[in-house]
Amino acid sequence: MMAHGFNFQGRRKRSRGVVPAEITKRAAESPSEECKGEKRHSRDMVMMNTSTKFSDNYDVKEELGKGAFSVVRRCVHKTSAQEFAAKIINTKKLSARDFQKLEREARICRKLQHPNIVRLHDSIQEESFHYLVFDLVTGGELFEDIVAREFYSEADASHCIQQILESIAYCHANGIVHRDLKPENLLLASKAKGAAVKLADFGLAIEVSQDTEAWFGFAGTPGYLSPEVLKKDPYAKPVDIWACGVILYILLVGYPPFWDEDQHRLYAQIKAGAYDYPSPEWDTVTPEAKSLIDSMLTVNPKKRITADQALKVPWICNRERVASAIHRQDTVDCLKKFNARRKLKAAISAVKMVTRMSGVLRTSDSTGSVASNGSTPQEAGTSAGPSSQPTSPLHNTTNEVSPLPSSHTKDPILPSCHLNRTPLVAETS
Repeated sequence: MMAHGFNFQGRRKRSRGVVPAEITKRAAESPSEECKGEKRHSRDMVMMNTSTKFSDNYDVKEELGKGAFSVVRRCVHKTSAQEFAAKIINTKKLSARDFQKLEREARICRKLQHPNIVRLHDSIQEESFHYLVFDLVTGGELFEDIVAREFYSEADASHCIQQILESIAYCHANGIVHRDLKPENLLLASKAKGAAVKLADFGLAIEVSQDTEAWFGFAGTPGYLSPEVLKKDPYAKPVDIWACGVILYILLVGYPPFWDEDQHRLYAQIKAGAYDYPSPEWDTVTPEAKSLIDSMLTVNPKKRITADQALKVPWICNRERVASAIHRQDTVDCLKKFNARRKLKAAISAVKMVTRMSGVLRTSDSTGSVASNGSTPQEAGTSAGPSSQPTSPLHNTTNEVSPLPSSHTKDPILPSCHLNRTPLVAETS
């Protein structure tokens, strides 16, 4: 296995090439804030190059997903006949900042080789396109699979979060913070019973040194953002654990711990850690499960449990003895509504993104750089919308968010089974 991809049938290691001159020029003329904080990786701004074309090695098949500047297609390696998912990015349409993010994503994915992470096997740069060849995961989203099961228990939730924590512990051990843990990025390797959970989409992931904290900017999806991000405090690995706590809460009852139709109030709840365990749905959840959630949703990141510590909690490592094995039909019912509403929100966001990008592209200058006055914040949780199965490993999105959007639109994602109680009111400083 190569350091920078998958060495099919003893094929020669690809040589390092140079970034296309046009993009190099744009990067030099408009350095991003992100780039300023990553000078130590400037030498990695070089893309991989190859003497052969992508089409010489792969047969391209049907489309799996689509974004503003990329498309994901199933592909088959000509020599091995193995199937993969290829993310094909039109680099001519990328701004210097977007190109830097693409390279960072590829660099990070090349580092990660874990059974619970969607793996990058190949990276090919051509004149106008960059190809990222990933595992083809055919099981769809974890949350969609859960609602289709005949039986689902607290012990099953324990097994799910264990696999997620395994992937996060591996990332953190390798100095990677995902920053965008959410249901859409939790996929299943196949449709087989007991298929592995795979963490996907490292488009917002960052590289950190040891336990050093810094301000890396707003990134993620509103309901999964940690208090330190919303407070604009320095942050690092604990942001992923907070998101795991939100996901575990949903896995157990089918709705999120923090919600409000107004995003200002939602963020106030998160910053205060204002959540509870209402009856009757939480009455049948074991104290050990609630205790783990509490340790993950600890507002102070320095006191928050780590991924390695969470994996040693008896509710996870001894689930047969500790976790309840009773079927949770109410959870499944609520999760169905939660899934439907987040898919609707994703579709709405996709339409907004396409509309916005159409306007932005009309203002592009002759060099291809994207001009934007920055007045419109990035939509949080934007997605390319529901894609055909098999699921693509990446959602072709930028989920960087504004901390306080200017508009107060109603959130269609709120699960109806959670609307029968008053949202917790968090004190704001």
